[in-house]
Amino acid sequence: MTHLALLRGINVSGHKMINMVALKKALESIGFKNVVTYIQSGNVFVDSEEESRAKVGFLIKQEIYKSFGHDVPVIIIGKDDLQACLDRNDFLNEEGVDLKKLYVSFISSELPENMITQLNLNFIKPDEIQLDGKRIYLKYDISPAKTRLDNKWIEKNMNVISTTRNWNTVNNY
Repeated sequence: MTHLALLRGINVSGHKMINMVALKKALESIGFKNVVTYIQSGNVFVDSEEESRAKVGFLIKQEIYKSFGHDVPVIIIGKDDLQACLDRNDFLNEEGVDLKKLYVSFISSELPENMITQLNLNFIKPDEIQLDGKRIYLKYDISPAKTRLDNKWIEKNMNVISTTRNWNTVNNY
């Protein structure tokens, strides 16, 4: 079974640096097959007989700590999650949408449907948000560098682990 591991916060601004060739070797050493990394982004495809996404994520997290000394959150998604992500982004239905301003936060647990009404999201305007199970679609007015709606806010207020990817990256998996 193929899993996509999304590693949060590696190789960003000189922090938690992990060489992708070394990561590939480390994951192969613990039994993962067909390990493929995607640029330096922290996106890693692995094949495993293990079907449990939670267990695969735990094994990867544990090996990263052992091999590189970094405590890195890992979110595992499957082909079905990725396809759902590509199919369900309602921002894509807007005329003239700028794909460079679309992002997806993959989160560690499913959010209740009423989560959006429980949160005061007025502070994010003119940015927009759409919740979809274990994904949060984001449309930034300017850029993710110019918003308060980031991984730290999502994790604190929604009590999840979050890692965000731009729409171009998601489309290239």
